[in-house]
Amino acid sequence: ETVESLRPGLSDANKVSFFETLSKSYGVLQQVLIEQKQIEKALEIAERGRARAFVELVAQNNLSPEKLNLISVKPPNFSDIKRIAKLQNATLVEYSVIVDQFKQNSTLLIWVVKPDGGVQFRSVDLTNLKIDNLVPMLSPEELPPLPSLNELIQGTRASLESEISALTVGNVKNKQLNKLYQLLIEPIADLLPENPQDRIIFIPHQDLLLVPFQALIDEQGNYLIQKHTILTSPSIQLLQLIAEQQKQQPRTGGNTALVLGNPQMPKVALNPGEEPKLLQPLPASEKEAIAIAKLLKTEPLLGEKATESNVIQEIENARYIHLATHGILSNLRGSGIPGAIALSPSPSHDGLLTSEEILRLNLTADLVVLSACNTGAGTITSDGILGLSRSLMAAGVPSLIVSLWAVDDTPTFELMQTFYQQLQQTHDKPQALRQAMLITMKNYPEPKHWAGFIVIGQAE
Repeated sequence: ETVESLRPGLSDANKVSFFETLSKSYGVLQQVLIEQKQIEKALEIAERGRARAFVELVAQNNLSPEKLNLISVKPPNFSDIKRIAKLQNATLVEYSVIVDQFKQNSTLLIWVVKPDGGVQFRSVDLTNLKIDNLVPMLSPEELPPLPSLNELIQGTRASLESEISALTVGNVKNKQLNKLYQLLIEPIADLLPENPQDRIIFIPHQDLLLVPFQALIDEQGNYLIQKHTILTSPSIQLLQLIAEQQKQQPRTGGNTALVLGNPQMPKVALNPGEEPKLLQPLPASEKEAIAIAKLLKTEPLLGEKATESNVIQEIENARYIHLATHGILSNLRGSGIPGAIALSPSPSHDGLLTSEEILRLNLTADLVVLSACNTGAGTITSDGILGLSRSLMAAGVPSLIVSLWAVDDTPTFELMQTFYQQLQQTHDKPQALRQAMLITMKNYPEPKHWAGFIVIGQAE
């Protein structure tokens, strides 16, 4: 409470930085409460220790002053958490990664909150992670040290994206995806819904924000998406806020859509001191935009027409926003908020719609799809991922679909087309994405081709 009393009045960037400095205190308090068997109280602290600046930013941008005062953006108590699970009609799975510097170990805490309000708790020791037969060709003295959870996640993503021999990488990748399943899903598998239509909302923590949950493999070789409908959220409280925001600001976009593909790429210096270079064109994304615009009954913005001016003119009134272009992770303006969407330059604009500029928009869309490489990435903090997804949600978007890695053109084209066809039938975003993944998987069995996208936020 003393620490939190110092936060009011700080800028968003300073709140994030301040929170990051003191995040270990929340972990220690969770450990103490778990030792005392206070499972529900520990869950409250897990929520209190994440995405707080993000929640305040969303509330400040999207709720009326009266509503803001009413909820005063306090962290949720256990009654609030149960109410949110019921309202979302979903099983909430909250993870917390705790590093104990005194005992030199790390633990994964997992809470499962059912739609009926029941809560169960499990914990997993992460200290000595071992992946059996991961590198069978190496002798014992050449084996790498036991990986940390972060190294396991990074290694999994690297092998998912790898272009090396499918046989070697496939074996390693499947073992990594299975190991992540053993750590994250197996301890709670008996608590998850049996009906594949029932939703699970994962609330990851720190590096778990980069886990492709839908691609995790069980002992029988089944992917998690084959058994469950999956969403993610940076915090449980964010789900509550989005629901409040939707009640207060009904979507006014009608059925209009903004679809953009393969702009005339701008020049960008991705790292400080570098010469600006033209971004690579994306001809396949033009084909994707044309097909999706036809499904959504609109004219796509392509090539030199996909300017920042044209986008800003249409973006605030669109119900669906589909952007098939490059997502940039760098902090191009030094604003503290990394991320930008590549558009066509014009005399009045540089062709980069930055996270900071997105924050100033008033978006009324139901859904934004960033169909490009790494659009879900950014800087990982206790406040969630700082990047495009954060800015779009703070600007008023209740649901996002973003990518976790560099996705391939042809399978992405098929996945996206199928997604919109399914969405028109079901109006359920995670269910539509699940069906699109299951259909795409038949032609492109490798998870790198179909598992790269996630739904963040609301389901319907």
